[in-house]
Amino acid sequence: MKIAIVVATLGRPTEVRELMLQLGAQTHPASAIIISVTAAQDLPSELPNDAQVVVGPKGLPAQCNRGIAKVPADCDLLAFLDDDYLPSIHALAGMDTLFTRFPEVVGANGTLLADGINSAGIEYRDALALLREHDARPPPFDPRVLNNTFGLYGCNMVYRTSAIRDTRFDEKLPLYAWQEDNDFAAQLLPRGHLIRTDAFAGVHRGVKGARTSGVRFGYSQIVNPIYLSRKGTMPAWYAATIVSRNLLANHIRVLHPEPWVDRWGRLRGNWLGIRDVLMRRDDPRHILSLP
Repeated sequence: MKIAIVVATLGRPTEVRELMLQLGAQTHPASAIIISVTAAQDLPSELPNDAQVVVGPKGLPAQCNRGIAKVPADCDLLAFLDDDYLPSIHALAGMDTLFTRFPEVVGANGTLLADGINSAGIEYRDALALLREHDARPPPFDPRVLNNTFGLYGCNMVYRTSAIRDTRFDEKLPLYAWQEDNDFAAQLLPRGHLIRTDAFAGVHRGVKGARTSGVRFGYSQIVNPIYLSRKGTMPAWYAATIVSRNLLANHIRVLHPEPWVDRWGRLRGNWLGIRDVLMRRDDPRHILSLP
């Protein structure tokens, strides 16, 4: 299968360079690599010769949509990779095997060997050590569907291009656009299965920095799930679960916050979101007017 890669990035040229090195080591090379940025400063000094760069206003959904527009028509699969995700050297080969053997699958997440999103993050050298240990073992000859799901984790999600059709990321979710990955995936559910698999693997480093403010993120933690529930791409029970979980976590941890999390900012954003929901004026785009 021909596989295209889209990477939407902002302010992380070092991480982009490290991801490109790992993509260059793939046993099944990508047919297209599209890097969607906001300015030249988002890019490392050197890129693969076949990488295509698209430039435009910032915002994860808008950047992903510009990437989709550049995917060659003959590509069978489209993988969205975070700039701080590092794939196994067999990852793209595993994607090929998975989608060949399971024609009913339209979207998939691979296995995360480690995820640094809820910690200070994983250093590049530590991520490489995990990948070397994993890649020393033969890739799975008979990959498994581990479970079905109604959404996908955006750091490593891959889709059949034939299933995407005119589906696009919702640009009403601006900037970091929390939950945009689940929203996009859910729109494809009527066309096939969304699954988690051991066919491919990688490390999500969870690099901090170059992300939205604590206040803005806290607002999105309340408003975005409610917006998606109304839209119909997120079950109401799941929206209520993640809203309450994040509200509780921010209240509990605000007195002893992690060094890498702005808990006070998130808490303030949570309550601004609750206020707007109660006054029926909530809109994900309101974060653009917040500090």
